[in-house]
Amino acid sequence: MSISSEAEQQGMQKVSDAVAITLREMREFAKPGISTKELDDYGAAILTKLGANSAPYLTYKFPGYTCISVNNEVAHGIPSAQTILKEGDLINIDVSAELDGYWSDNGGSFVLGEDIYGHNILVNASKAILKKAISNIKGGVKISDIGKLIETEARKSGYTVIKNLTGHGVGRSLHEEPHEIANYPDYFNTKRFRKNSVVAIETFISTKSTIAETQADGWTLIGNKGGYVAQHEHTIMVTDGQPFIFTAQNGIWN
Repeated sequence: MSISSEAEQQGMQKVSDAVAITLREMREFAKPGISTKELDDYGAAILTKLGANSAPYLTYKFPGYTCISVNNEVAHGIPSAQTILKEGDLINIDVSAELDGYWSDNGGSFVLGEDIYGHNILVNASKAILKKAISNIKGGVKISDIGKLIETEARKSGYTVIKNLTGHGVGRSLHEEPHEIANYPDYFNTKRFRKNSVVAIETFISTKSTIAETQADGWTLIGNKGGYVAQHEHTIMVTDGQPFIFTAQNGIWN
């Protein structure tokens, strides 16, 4: 989507506030002993209260309202009454939604309670890499150059990136052009970021794996070499300078 009016920017801000607030409040609600289904139901109620519709449910009939991935799950984890959260778990919540014809997407990984397994080093690296990547995006910048930055920063920290999960355009639907904003320098992608375009930028920073593989349930993704992955994501508008971050209320950098 390309923003061409104040009304469109306000529409994007409204749906982005809905997904950002939902993500923040779900993160605050999460505690040892609750199931990921309870956490998902809590998020669904917030989206409904804010007038928004779950994008994965609406678009793909995903069996949940948000994606909640725990520990070795990379992404697209299905909320379940059988998955009980525990102290020290690495949790990723990804919230996307539609509201009044506008769509927005955001996500973040965090450690539940005390960091007894040392996951926060990975989480903090993912946050920092996303911040650096976004700060380098403006109209005319090559998409592959941002991928190179992300992979270079990951390697500096001793990590790899997941190559088959990417950021993407968003706005009038959940996934739009550019469809692939990779976490590595895809030199076959010659596209550049366009001023006023809306994109979701995501980091997938990994301790071991480079590919996310779909499991038997048809949704859950796990790394091809094991280990752990941290993801953080903002929906932004590209400008001539620093991007405008629609989903700033999620507090993933706090």
